[in-house]
Amino acid sequence: MKLTRQLALLVFAPALLMAPACVSVKNQMRSTPTATLSKRLPALEVLADQGPLAMNDGALPEDPLKLFQQECRINLTEPTDSATYGYAKLVVKKVRTVRTGRAVQGFQVLTFMVPAVMGIPLEWYKTTLQAEVQVSDAAGNLLGSYSGTGNSEVKVAMYHGYSQTTAPRLADVIALRGAMAQIRPQLDTATARLRPLLLAGGTVENPTLPSSSTVTGSR
Repeated sequence: MKLTRQLALLVFAPALLMAPACVSVKNQMRSTPTATLSKRLPALEVLADQGPLAMNDGALPEDPLKLFQQECRINLTEPTDSATYGYAKLVVKKVRTVRTGRAVQGFQVLTFMVPAVMGIPLEWYKTTLQAEVQVSDAAGNLLGSYSGTGNSEVKVAMYHGYSQTTAPRLADVIALRGAMAQIRPQLDTATARLRPLLLAGGTVENPTLPSSSTVTGSR
């Protein structure tokens, strides 16, 4: 009987590890911090290049663009439904994700997953990401580039954590937000120089706002 129970746990352990955690990743995707520039940039076309993030197992292809669109709408640019005065492009330059604590999973199985049920994490996803925001005028002339690095640590747990299916994505998202948090004050300082250059450069032909959706890179 004891052997049967052990075999059953070994069979169902992967399902337990993949079981949804009680914390929702959707809330994190929508929780852009409010940190508005002292003087917003003019309305810009919003672009994204996921770069090496396309080869990661975490963020979805559309995540960088969606996050950057939120950042621009909430913090960086003036609202508009027509004219845009250039481009703001988010480029992911480097990304590295490591998993730690995986040895604990063997212990969890041997102890009938009791530690996991009691709330002990199963493992952690840790991501370091470097990103750059490039601002160009309507003719495509680069006016400035601003870089930042973000770090994240997301635990996989049955209650106070995330599932193994959502933790990698969330680790990438949090790291990307961290990089934006470093870029934002740089843009705040540069706004006084960028605004007149963008306005003097005129408007973009055939603007796509308010639903700019250009993203490059693929898996």
